[in-house]
Parts: sequence; structure tokens; C-alpha cells
Amino acid sequence: MHLKIQYLLTVAITSSQVSVQSFLLAPQPPSTHPIFASKQDFLENSPYWSRENVLVNTYKNKTPFIGKVVSTKRIVGPKATGETCHITIDHYGKYPFWEGQSVGIIPPGAREKDGKPHSVRLYTIASSRYGDDMTGKTVSLCVARANYWCEELYAEDPLKKGVCSNYLCDSSPGDEVTMTGPSGKVMLMPEENPNTDLIMVATGTGIAPYRAFVRRLFEEQTPAAEAYSGEAWLFLGVANSDALLYSDEWEAAKAKPTANGGKLRVEFALSRENTNKKGGKMYIQDKVEEYADEVFTKLDNGAHIYFCGLKGMMPGIQDMLKAVCEKKNINYDIWLEELKKAKQWHVEVY
Repeated sequence: MHLKIQYLLTVAITSSQVSVQSFLLAPQPPSTHPIFASKQDFLENSPYWSRENVLVNTYKNKTPFIGKVVSTKRIVGPKATGETCHITIDHYGKYPFWEGQSVGIIPPGAREKDGKPHSVRLYTIASSRYGDDMTGKTVSLCVARANYWCEELYAEDPLKKGVCSNYLCDSSPGDEVTMTGPSGKVMLMPEENPNTDLIMVATGTGIAPYRAFVRRLFEEQTPAAEAYSGEAWLFLGVANSDALLYSDEWEAAKAKPTANGGKLRVEFALSRENTNKKGGKMYIQDKVEEYADEVFTKLDNGAHIYFCGLKGMMPGIQDMLKAVCEKKNINYDIWLEELKKAKQWHVEVY
């Protein structure tokens, strides 16, 4: 059955059986939700790994979708360097998306400089296509509140705060959210070969798509989970332990290998708590470098590698990979081009 038709028919049935508000309280280990006892297969393509009907830009700036906030929850500890929130939005089953895609958010109001509406901000989706409540009717985002420090005032400058991130982090249940998208296909998972290893590298809220990947492969009863037999290897870089995101979910998923032996592996780079081999701060590229031989072997064997987070992460990572290539007598440019040509290299930075 065509994905879109199947989606609409099943959501109509599901909406009469399950209430979004009943089960969605906050991000927590999925096993605590009663609905996880049933299979999640009503939003799948046929075959499930086909990308033929992936929808892109269903909603545009001039014809956006209006969703409604279900919950907003701070998900970092008191010693984190900033505030990060998990925000869940009800889309009533009218905003189908796939793991790895992004939602466009248009904050309310107008720009001070010219009075024009605010531009769209993109946020990579942090839930699977089934949503945190498994009804296929919600989408979740992982948003860091953007505040700017003024050296002259020696305080945060309220006039320079991130318009959209603060709007989302300050949102309350029932608030309406103007959405565009979903957008992007770069970060989609390769599911045709269930033995494919995934190497997922993130800084901060760049963890969002990988949370969606992990839920789909290790927490939900999807066709992808039933088939997966590879290793999903997550590298997350943040400032300190209080800034770790979704760590309880990673632990739960690590303890639940798939029926075919698929497993999750997790490494953290805590820049203010750990040191690298040179005695300096441990950044994400340093943690990946510790396992360079294994990473390169996996890539040689067809693994896909993903990078998501602030664009400032990429120069350090690429310099590290280039240095490793030199040690291995590999031409970095050719090596990278071959990965891109084989569609094993995925980058989404902002």
C-alpha cells in the first residue's frame, strides 16, 4: 500500500484507540510507556527500507502547518553550561516524517530591523516517525536555549538572545507552533542492508537524529528493529556530565540488543572533565581518534558515518581524519570522495 494512504488510514484507526495526552509525559525510557507492548509498523513503506515515498517540504513558508505543544521539559542538570529542552509537538497525524529529517519552525512576531516575519529555523527531529507516544501523531525536538554574553555588561544580553530557541524553550502545553517541512534526506538511515554499522558523531543538540535512530532500532518494535544486526556506535561531545543528553535512554538501549544481534555502543567526550592523549581538553574529535583504527576498518567494510551539531565541530574532525590518513598512507581527499560517492558520509551542521 502507498505509504501516504497507509499512513492516513492507520492514523484514523489509531486516533480512536490511543490518546496522545495519556501517555506522553516527558522524555523517558520508552519501556515505561504501555503502548510499547504493541508493534510499530503502520508508518512503514513496503518494503520498509524503501525511500520511494519519503515526503519533503509538505508544508512551506506560505502554507505552514500549525502544531500544538504537548510538553516542554529541561533535560540537563544544574551544572550544565546552558539549558537544553525536549519539546514535543502534536501534529495530529498530518505531518509525516522519517528519522533524520528536520522540522522548520517560524517563531511568532517580526524582525526588529525591518518588521518582516522571522525566517525559518531548522531543527533535526529527535523522535522516530512514531513519536515519543508511539501514535504517529507527535514530533519531538531537542533545543538548546541560545543566550549571548555581553562582555561590557558582564551579563547575558536579552536583546541578542536566540529568538526561536527561546520561544521554544519557553513554550507551554497548548501553545501553537508554526511549522514547515519536513526537510532533508541526507541524514536518513540505510536500512536495506540490516548488517550496516552506523557511526554517529554529535556535539550537543546534534544528538537529535541519533535519538530517533536508536529508538527506531532498539526501543520500538519496527521492521527495522526486527532485522537490524549491525552495530550503532554513538559518540557524543558535551561540556560536562550534567550536559549529557538522553543518557538514561542510551543505557536502556545498550541493554537491549536486537533479536538479530544488533547492538548500541556509546562513547562520551566531556571537554571540561576529560583530557585527551596530549593532556588537553577532550573534544569530540579526540574521542573518535582513540578508536581511529576501528572506525576506518568499519568504513572500509561499508559503515555509514554521520556528523551532526555546530558547524565548528567539522574542522577539528576533518583535521583529525586527515592526520590519521597520513599515518596510514591513505590519500585523504580520495578516501573522503569515495565515502561520499558510496553515500557513507552524512553531514548536517548548523
